[in-house]
Amino acid sequence: MSEPTELGTGERKAAIGFIWATALMDVISLGIMIPVLPNLVREFVGGSYTEASLWTGLFGTVWALMQFVCSPLVGLISDRFGRRPVLLISIGGLGVDFLFMALAPTLALLFVGRIINGITAASFSTASAYVADITPVEKRAKAFGMMGAAWGFGFVIGPVIGGLLGDINLRLPFYVAAARALTNWLYGCFLLPESLPKERRAKTFEWSKANPVGSLRLLRSQPGLLRLAVVNFLFQLAHNVLPAIFVLYTGYRYGWKPTQVGLMLMATCVASIIVQALLVGPIVKKLGERGALVFGLAAGAIGFAIYGLAPTPVLYCLGLPIFAFMGLAQPGLQGLMTRSIGPGEQGQLQGANSSIIGLTGMIGPALFTSTFAWAAARDSWLRMPGLPVLIAGALLVVALMIALPSSSSAPD
Repeated sequence: MSEPTELGTGERKAAIGFIWATALMDVISLGIMIPVLPNLVREFVGGSYTEASLWTGLFGTVWALMQFVCSPLVGLISDRFGRRPVLLISIGGLGVDFLFMALAPTLALLFVGRIINGITAASFSTASAYVADITPVEKRAKAFGMMGAAWGFGFVIGPVIGGLLGDINLRLPFYVAAARALTNWLYGCFLLPESLPKERRAKTFEWSKANPVGSLRLLRSQPGLLRLAVVNFLFQLAHNVLPAIFVLYTGYRYGWKPTQVGLMLMATCVASIIVQALLVGPIVKKLGERGALVFGLAAGAIGFAIYGLAPTPVLYCLGLPIFAFMGLAQPGLQGLMTRSIGPGEQGQLQGANSSIIGLTGMIGPALFTSTFAWAAARDSWLRMPGLPVLIAGALLVVALMIALPSSSSAPD
């Protein structure tokens, strides 16, 4: 069982603020690329949309691959040597990498920068372990909800910042992101305390665990933890459907233009922020972590069903308030998982979870885009463009069925 590290009130507030800013920076580093990176790539390939789309897809795949490969290593290093040095190296490296990408004179060097970006952005797993270190077990779901709110907030403002600055100069967003990351690094150097005392750290560093396959040993160490890891995999896989096909699906089915797409994405992110920042704490207090997990999975499944079947835009939008409560699932799941292990394994756990995110990030887009292409084709025997969204809902139903026995057997 993991017990929180004792920090003073002022120290804890400063640390939580820094960790929240770190999570936000990681997400902005993703969001800022959405409107900028494809156009920068297109400049390098002579303006060809087709070639730019292929390279952009490769950039996204390699970023997810780096998360999959490096997150267990980063998490294990933080278990052995502490969270603070790993966080500072990752954040400083992220800032330097943004500068590298801003100055990259060729597509090959830009690609190298994207690889480095995927490695340095793996600090999110260490940030989550830091939160587990300093937060009492009964408050972890709420803390992880705030981390989720950082993700939502980052995806709201990241593309906006990238778009506004990119209209001035396509490389300007990289400079701004570099300045933000390096400022956060300076803040951490002076004010961030270590959350994992030496006596609670892992005694050895085992290379056999410092890879995606080896990290799964921890998830197999307890039957309840393994089932929760399967739930996490299904949840993360389903979560990929809207980023993969939302623009295509809503344009095909409802004729939505970029403005309508942007407004709906913003509304989705805002609703998610409200749930994760304001409602996770009270709901977990009322239902417990297992109740929040089950509620979130059920709401997500219902929301996906509405999205996949809605014949009109109005009915699609009515699914948003229900779908937003899917934001309860991840904090509840994280809270249950962190209860099951000791303080010297929190980094390894978060690294393994980040590897799951990276793995589903490689599988999900191909799965859902190919399904959409087949289901929406004129010669398909099943003309159902919402099929990939319904598949995502079905994945959450399976996750819910697995979560019920696993969450009831986990501590609450």
